[in-house]
Amino acid sequence: MEKTSYTPGTPTWVDLGSRDVGAAMAFYGQLFGWDCKSQGEEFGGYHLAQLRGLNVAGLGGQPQPGPAWWTTYFSTVDVDATIARVEGGGGKLVAGPMDVMGEGRLAVFMDPAGATFSAWQPMKHAGAGIVGEPGTMWWHELNTREPIRSVEFYGHVFGWTSKQYDSDGMDYTLLEVGEEDVGGIMPMGADFPAEVPNHWLVYFAVEDCDAAVEKVRSLGGDVKMGPTDIPVCRFAVVSDPEGAVFAVAKPTESAGAPTS
Repeated sequence: MEKTSYTPGTPTWVDLGSRDVGAAMAFYGQLFGWDCKSQGEEFGGYHLAQLRGLNVAGLGGQPQPGPAWWTTYFSTVDVDATIARVEGGGGKLVAGPMDVMGEGRLAVFMDPAGATFSAWQPMKHAGAGIVGEPGTMWWHELNTREPIRSVEFYGHVFGWTSKQYDSDGMDYTLLEVGEEDVGGIMPMGADFPAEVPNHWLVYFAVEDCDAAVEKVRSLGGDVKMGPTDIPVCRFAVVSDPEGAVFAVAKPTESAGAPTS
């Protein structure tokens, strides 16, 4: 669906930090049908990925060494106040705050367990213009070894409430702002390799999960898990040729969120 505004505390944007933006544009353009538009040198070579002429994600250069990664941004009315809450809750400010050419004000954080995320105070740019449709962000999931501490931290920072679900013997936490779903928390157990850090995982909706997985492979990406069926979707966790991990999901017709 198309969106023009976001409730504070909800996911508003995602972007990729890449060592090779041109290669990333080619990969995701073929996978999701994105048309990528350069924002010029004044934006540091940042590109906006679009569907139907509306912004759905960002692709930019990677400012630090290491693998490429996807970042989730959460909407806030005051980035500076968010910084205070993050630091008061035991998190760290990684970058910012900074104003982005009148588009908004942002800051990048690390939560107490080491997962990174960003906050976005909108000005001209509210966030993604389409969500929940094929080729756009659909869900955001915190994979962490410290789920209880994470519930407390994000509740303090964004005012999120939580609900517990038992899914085949595994506890899953649904996060909400009022009646609006924000994301979920997946506990990282012994089946996760020790070298995999706590992280936010972005799910992109697709028309056909299996076809998307095969497309990822054909374009030089990798499949980490799945495809797997759960009540609300068929999904797989994949990575692009640079190693940036994300998920693709075919929602069931009644699904609004992976645990609804």
